[in-house]
Amino acid sequence: MPGRIDARLAELGITLPVAPPPIANYVPYVVSGHLVVISGQIPLRDGKIAHTGKVGAGVTPEQGAEAARLCMINLIAQLKAACGGDLDRVSRVVRLGGFIAAPAEFTAHPAVMNGASDLAVAVFGEAGRHARTTIGVPSLPGDATCEVEGMFEIITGSMDATGK
Repeated sequence: MPGRIDARLAELGITLPVAPPPIANYVPYVVSGHLVVISGQIPLRDGKIAHTGKVGAGVTPEQGAEAARLCMINLIAQLKAACGGDLDRVSRVVRLGGFIAAPAEFTAHPAVMNGASDLAVAVFGEAGRHARTTIGVPSLPGDATCEVEGMFEIITGSMDATGK
């Protein structure tokens, strides 16, 4: 029986991919106490970068927001792996960090990052509201349009039927 977060993903029409492996010398996530820190995720779909280029120079802010949303889907896939497959263990989206590839004159980075933030709230409800940093950068790995990292609070240890 799927949990409430898996059911919410299904309602949104989202099928999580298999959590992609790291592309360099790092781990995809670290669990420390009640926190899961997830390495930056790029907009991968079926193992390929689905959104490339710079927002404001050939990529619209709306396309950038879709790329950020896809990054968030990949973050949730990593989070599911970190939680042993049980996303109902997530008690809070603590922080998201977004890196948006854009030319120096582009200034609408927050609107692009809303693609990830809006999905966090849609999936996790009020627990999805988070602190955030959004930064414009000149380039990202593989010419990805954006990259999103995250920190999440999870329930650890044994629980009774009430979740305590």
